[in-house]
Amino acid sequence: MLAVYNRYYKAMFNVSFRIVNNHELAEDIMQESFLNAFDKLESFSGNVAFGAWLKRIVINKSITELHKTNKYKIDSISENFDTGEEIEDTAIDFTNKKVEMVLAKMNELKPNYKIILTLFFIEGFDTEEISEILKINENNCRTMLFRAKESLKSKLIQDEVYR
Repeated sequence: MLAVYNRYYKAMFNVSFRIVNNHELAEDIMQESFLNAFDKLESFSGNVAFGAWLKRIVINKSITELHKTNKYKIDSISENFDTGEEIEDTAIDFTNKKVEMVLAKMNELKPNYKIILTLFFIEGFDTEEISEILKINENNCRTMLFRAKESLKSKLIQDEVYR
């Protein structure tokens, strides 16, 4: 079990953190998700990879916790993504600043928009998978995804990040 935890804990923490945007809460969710997964191991059918099954548990717990606490904080992007290392290449630095600006603008969106964009762009889920995770029909999922993209685009244009 320790080998499984060591293999997946960083990735699962990152998945949760991108949704709840809180380090301590993401840590708690990640640990609770592992405990739940180990308790429910007999329900793992093997139809998907263990990592994908665990990721679904983490995403569901993160979304549940986000709704339960009804808190949505906008943290400083530098607190969330500071690696402590200086980037010397100006091209990479410029790209990283653009990514940070886009992520900061995502944090300003309504929680459901941030969640759907995170699941789509960062986690790589398609609309069918997202509709299952969010427990909405696929047409509503597509509509919400479209509106979330438009809302993000509007915020980026306002700050001239997108141009």
